[in-house]
Amino acid sequence: MASPAEDLSHVDLITPERWEERVLHDEFALLRHEDPVHWHPESAPNHGFWAITKHEDVVAVSKNPQVFSSGEGLTMLEEVEPESLEKRRSLIDSDAPLHQHLRRVVSPLFTPKAINAHEAFARATAASLLDAAVAQGEFDWVLDVAEPLPITVLLNILGVPPADAEQMITLSNQMIAIDDPDYAPDYDSLPPGIDPKDLPFGSPASYHVFEYGRQIGEERRSHPTDDLVSRLIHSEVDGDRLTELEYCNMFQILILAGNETTRTTLTHGMGAFIDNPDQLALLRERPELMGAAVEEIIRWATPVLYMRRTALSDTELRGKQIAEGDKVVMWYMSANYDEAVFDDPHAFDITRDPNPHLGFGGGGPHFCLGAWLARLQIRVLLEELLRRDLQLESNGPVRRVRSNFVNGVKSMPVRVAR
Repeated sequence: MASPAEDLSHVDLITPERWEERVLHDEFALLRHEDPVHWHPESAPNHGFWAITKHEDVVAVSKNPQVFSSGEGLTMLEEVEPESLEKRRSLIDSDAPLHQHLRRVVSPLFTPKAINAHEAFARATAASLLDAAVAQGEFDWVLDVAEPLPITVLLNILGVPPADAEQMITLSNQMIAIDDPDYAPDYDSLPPGIDPKDLPFGSPASYHVFEYGRQIGEERRSHPTDDLVSRLIHSEVDGDRLTELEYCNMFQILILAGNETTRTTLTHGMGAFIDNPDQLALLRERPELMGAAVEEIIRWATPVLYMRRTALSDTELRGKQIAEGDKVVMWYMSANYDEAVFDDPHAFDITRDPNPHLGFGGGGPHFCLGAWLARLQIRVLLEELLRRDLQLESNGPVRRVRSNFVNGVKSMPVRVAR
């Protein structure tokens, strides 16, 4: 094995500008082969982290919350004081028993049966967006289809006015891509006394999502309707209800995940079909491959690049001594292209089976709550695309989001192929 200190010191997984250029597949392949549990330095005030790049190890860390905690620190690289952490704590930044409490309240609302009830609306939305975009001949897949579809579906489920979709898109962009100048946060918009370090992602946009969600929640508390916000406010499991802070954090997570991750997956999926038209032709010929195609799109896209855990005690992984308090970062993007698990991982193959991708996390208690909703939207959009016998082609450069956390895309110009 090569010496990381000598041979891998140039590896940089965290500078956001590098991710704006490309996915760092070469660096991940190097780490998987030479140093799969790699100590990655960081600039002060952060202290560095262990980069976990093998599929097997990401799963092992994910399924061992007794050692690798989600609640001891954030699930991002950022390090904050305990007081700020408590104000920012959400479903993804918690361990049992708090995580179990939060998940028990909301998980019945995200079962396959509950999600399938929204298929008709999702399909009608996808059809409308496709028809409007295709009528232009040339359009932006992100702005005209991939971005509005998931947020429109989610707002309908939440019971949020559809006219506020653009506002929620803007705020979620500002939260998730705080390093991107196109999504620069407006710190002057914060009222006096609100410190950005107490907000998720350190972003003022988080405060505005909190406030928006709080106002809708107060309205539903007095006048409940048949929507997700009302259920979040009034649902009770074994006598437990969400506190106002828990509800606001949950609303913020739903808005963020409901917009960013699915739109990113839809974008990379369409990009893969444009670059591999034979795969779209195969799906037309064999519609029974739809389920496998959805899973391959999720693997290919890997919308969330990583999640962090914090070691609760001294431990060892692949011979590396991990100290209590160390940050341990699971790189899903690397795990989903691990040659030990996926044959020819850089080939987009809708017949791939099995496909144990980690697009929804590595298993364990934090498996993605919105997995079924994401799958539903990918499927109905593909079905509507095939129903129209559409073939798209590239019409300009793809612009990636400057972020080391999400595999985001800002713009993907396309046109209808003749």
